[in-house]
Amino acid sequence: MRTDDLFITVPTLFRCPISLDLMKSPVSLCTGVTYDRTNIQRWLDAGNNTCPATMQLLSTKEFVPNHTLQRLIQIWSDSSINSPSPSSSLLTTSEASEIVAKILRSRINCRGYISKLLSFSQVSDQNRKFLATIDGFSQFLISIVADTANLNTDNLKFLEESVMLLQLVLIGVSREQLAKYLMEKREKVTESTIFILQRGNLSSRIATAKALELVAMDAESKLYFADKTDLLSEIFRLATSNDSDPEAIESGLSCLICLSIPKRARTRLIKLGAVQALSEMLNKTNLRISIAEKILKLLEMVSTTKEGSLEICGRNGECINALLKKILKVSTKATEHVVTILWSLCCVFREAAAREAVGSSNGGTKILVLMQSNCSPAVRQMANELLKIFGVKLKGGTGSCLLSYETKTTHIMPF
Repeated sequence: MRTDDLFITVPTLFRCPISLDLMKSPVSLCTGVTYDRTNIQRWLDAGNNTCPATMQLLSTKEFVPNHTLQRLIQIWSDSSINSPSPSSSLLTTSEASEIVAKILRSRINCRGYISKLLSFSQVSDQNRKFLATIDGFSQFLISIVADTANLNTDNLKFLEESVMLLQLVLIGVSREQLAKYLMEKREKVTESTIFILQRGNLSSRIATAKALELVAMDAESKLYFADKTDLLSEIFRLATSNDSDPEAIESGLSCLICLSIPKRARTRLIKLGAVQALSEMLNKTNLRISIAEKILKLLEMVSTTKEGSLEICGRNGECINALLKKILKVSTKATEHVVTILWSLCCVFREAAAREAVGSSNGGTKILVLMQSNCSPAVRQMANELLKIFGVKLKGGTGSCLLSYETKTTHIMPF
């Protein structure tokens, strides 16, 4: 056995950015970066108010346990540390290749092999890319997931491991290579996907959402999945009911953004209560920047429908108030999403309730401050149109320079 085929070093993902040691208790800051609890607590206790890896100012010093990463570290530790011999649990690339060849050649019962290949793929990017290059392996994994005979509690673990392995392998596979095969199998894949989302553990549900986002590769696929109300409902539940696990929320939101391009999917999300749920999530103080951006992106997509605009303007302007709090507060991308939503409500659908809510929340002043920032031309144009609606005049009627507000707002800090 060649020793250079063994990937037994600690994966970078499992190392604390501060100590570079294996994390024992991974926790995530509001910036989305994960550290070992002891190290980040020591950093914060020393009076620091920045993220050590990015040096970004922290909006909150609270952190949340990263349970998914904790489980992955445990799986890796069990296979690479607690085994009598590394070679007994860690596959070499040649051994993995032999196993895949045996599976594809004889189509034998592959339960034990799938588990070993999953552990192999979780160790490093090199391993995942290696499996992705094996011709026919991705299609074989899809056939396992599409086998509706596996949809029972006795086969649940095998199905979970298969979809987790599929998700990791799909990252390195050309989407075009799988398009035709997925077209033939997608009805059964959808059935299995719903089963895992309803009954699987959190790790497999996260992997399912990520895999679904990868396979919804074209307009036809998105239209197909948009008609699956049960599927959208389960992804929505993943995105909105796992406050303690940011990865579950983020993977669910990302998948919903992908599937909500067809209008019919956005309409179904509105009926599921998406606007209220997303509005409540926006008000959380320890929200990751990446999660806030995805929430706002999804609300932006919903706001392009009449039903969505009515929902956003309802409930005494609660959602609009939550949106206005994010202007210049989260990130440039988040601010652009907010401006696009307000523009859609006020300029496209001309919702009087939106104008009143923005006016009562001092939204015009915030948009004035935004225009003094380095925003994109598109956002600046939308902000111009919003200011006209709010009765704020600009020099020359359409210019970007402010009239009397120019000197009065230069001292205002972002809200």
